[in-house]
Amino acid sequence: MGVAALVAVAVADLGKADQIASVAGAVLAAAGLGLSLWSLRGGGSGGAATTGVTAAGERSVAAGGNIGAVATGDRATAGPAPTPPPSGGTPAPGNPIARPATGPVTASGDRSVAAGGDIGSVSTGDA
Repeated sequence: MGVAALVAVAVADLGKADQIASVAGAVLAAAGLGLSLWSLRGGGSGGAATTGVTAAGERSVAAGGNIGAVATGDRATAGPAPTPPPSGGTPAPGNPIARPATGPVTASGDRSVAAGGDIGSVSTGDA
């Protein structure tokens, strides 16, 4: 509809159409910039920025994405963290690809571990 109006004005007065198009372009560019900044600051839905990640227990761990290796016990060690595949590659079985959580992630008990993605290796007991 806006394009049709601009064409109609262009037929009548090309100078006026140029001015209208310039102003409309500037307004749309400012709106796009504002939406981009809002999205980057977590205003959009469904990104890692909007996911609630909470670790409330003693020695608890929560992550909005994948966890490679975690050890929460005294002298405990977790196995090696899996390595991500080359860009665009497919991971080997048991080797997660980084992906953000799609909902809240909560580790609420002592030494609890929660992840929005995959967990590679965890040790929560004392060694």
